[in-house]
Formats: sequence, structure tokens, C-alpha cells
Amino acid sequence: MEESVNFVKGYGKVNPSDDETTAVPCQSPSPKRRKTVAAVITLGLFAIIVGSIVGAAEVHHRRTKSPEPQSSSVKAVASIKAVCAVTQHPESCFTDVSTIDSGNFFDPEVIFNLTLRLAINELTNISSLPKTLISKSHDLRTGSALRDCATLFDDALSQLSRSVEAMHVGPVGGEKLLTEEKVADMKTWISAAMTDQETCVDGLEEMGSTAVDEVKSRMQRSNEYMSNSLAILANIETILDQFGLRLH
Repeated sequence: MEESVNFVKGYGKVNPSDDETTAVPCQSPSPKRRKTVAAVITLGLFAIIVGSIVGAAEVHHRRTKSPEPQSSSVKAVASIKAVCAVTQHPESCFTDVSTIDSGNFFDPEVIFNLTLRLAINELTNISSLPKTLISKSHDLRTGSALRDCATLFDDALSQLSRSVEAMHVGPVGGEKLLTEEKVADMKTWISAAMTDQETCVDGLEEMGSTAVDEVKSRMQRSNEYMSNSLAILANIETILDQFGLRLH
């Protein structure tokens, strides 16, 4: 009976150790887990390092690549200035040549050809000037002088055209751009074109024409361009030597 009572008294009671909240002890990561964490961290650091290297390489590539166009531009400027330095108008020569779209500013013969193009283009622009002034003039003597100018302008254009044609080259391995013979011929032709314009002005001054100032003003640029071309031809061997080249 006593055992039955004790059984009833003990009914519903738990083990004394269960009366308190049981704390689960913090277990240390297993060696396998530690290795996994370490591997993840290592991979992350590796990715960061690789990203930094790639980024630095890309920046370096951009920095080393960008100066190329600039260095080409600097070289082109130096080439044009070296050629124009022998002229009486080096600054305007450089400015005018630089405005022309050319794929090669490094060859002095090409730069000379550009000055020749400037000269013939400008002379073409003013070739009709004498005829325009004749239509406005009522002075017979001035009209006569202007008619002489028209003939002289046509001859000047013809002389420059011969120079331009001489600069045309044949296929690769064929005719050379500049030869001693061509240089001598073009000196003669360009000088003749300049003389034609000077003769025009002299004739107008002799006639006391009021058109002389306008003709002089309009001829200034073409005279300057022809002067540049002639000066370059006169010094072509020295110029070529500066570029490590020789006359063909």
C-alpha cells in the first residue's frame, strides 16, 4: 500500500534534472567545417585580387594606348614646321597646310605638294578678277591693262598646272614623286607664274589704274603660296636630309 501511495505521489513528476532548462553546449566546428570556411574565404580573396589585377591592367592599357594619336599629331606638326621654316611666311604656311585633309604629313614631298595645291586653288579663285574689273571700268587705258592681266593670269595658271601634273606619280616602283629634273622644271614654272602676276601689277601702275590696289590685295595670297612652294623647292635637298631622305 505504501508503495502505491508513493507511486501516486510521484505521478506527473519529472526527473529533477529536467526541471531546469537544459543548456546545449556550443560545440566547436568540426575540422571538416573549418576547412570549408577557409576555402570559401581563400576563394573570395583570390577573386578580389584577380579583379584588381584585371582592372589595373585595363587602366594601364588605356594609358599606354592613348598617347599614340597624340605622338602622331606632334610628329605631323614638327614635319610641317620643318618644311615651312625655309619659307618667307613660315607661320601662315604651317597654318594653311595644316587645314588640308591629308593622310600623310610626315613626307616633305607631300607637304610641298600641298603648298602647290594651295597656290593653284587660290590662283584659280582670282583668275576671273581682271575680266570682272574690265566690265566695271570705263577707262580705256585701264581696260587695256586689265586685258593684259587676264592673259597673264591664264598663263600663270598654265604654269602652275604643269607643276601639279609633274607631281603626279606612276604606279608603285614607277615614276618618283620628285627628281632633280622635276625640281628644276617646277622652279622655272612657278617663277614664271609669279612673274606673270608681277607684270600685271606693273602694267596697271604704269597706266595709273585705280584697280591696281584691288588687284594687289586679291593677288597677295596666291603670291604668298607660290613663294612658299618655290622656297621649299629651292631648299628641298636640305629639307629631305633633315628627314633622312634623299632626292630621287
